[in-house]
Amino acid sequence: MTKAKDIATIYTNANTADEFVKLDGSSRLPALDGSQLTGVAETKPTITSITPDVITNNQTSITITGTNYVSVPQVEFLNPSTGIWYVADTVTFNNSTSLTVQATLTVDAQYKIRIENPNGLAVLSSTNILTVSDAPTWTTASGTLGTIAGNFSGTVATIAGTSDSAITYSEVTNVLTNASQANCSLNSSTGVITTTDFGGSSTTATTYNFTLRITDAENQTTDRSFSFTSSFGATGGGQFN
Repeated sequence: MTKAKDIATIYTNANTADEFVKLDGSSRLPALDGSQLTGVAETKPTITSITPDVITNNQTSITITGTNYVSVPQVEFLNPSTGIWYVADTVTFNNSTSLTVQATLTVDAQYKIRIENPNGLAVLSSTNILTVSDAPTWTTASGTLGTIAGNFSGTVATIAGTSDSAITYSEVTNVLTNASQANCSLNSSTGVITTTDFGGSSTTATTYNFTLRITDAENQTTDRSFSFTSSFGATGGGQFN
């Protein structure tokens, strides 16, 4: 039987600090440093991109692409400014590299996305990759913007919209700003519509139907249809509403 004083001698005589010894000193076993162990490597999911990356507060379908998805993961959205998490309404597992989620986020903000597989392995996007923002809205009613004397020169109308960011105005059709038709100019910043010769070379009353678009800083758009009608026969030119 090994005496108590012999134990200290055995440890003192151990060749290295990486060795274990039996109490009777008969053998030494190398300590495990992990290189002798084998196991299943942890494979976490990743996020490569999302489409779309700007949505409104309404329920929206978002496609997430990445790698190592396992049916069916949990998807959450983090608002870093408040620390509040939101769970996706539904998650559809397309394959190991694609998910389709339905999300309803009622707070306008920028969000990070977290995906957790059923085995507990998860990824949180390193940046805010989803923007929730209200789409721009029109304040000018659709329909006619008035009747304008043919060949009139000046401002014929001003259109307007609102948004939580700066908006620009543009024409979707090719009627209002077409020199061969209404022959007007649209100020993309102010929404002011002007002309130097309304209706151009036309000499007959004409209704010009066109569609305008407002676009916000997040590239969200809203379209609206309008019209102008030209008139002839009045003297002095001018605008008639």
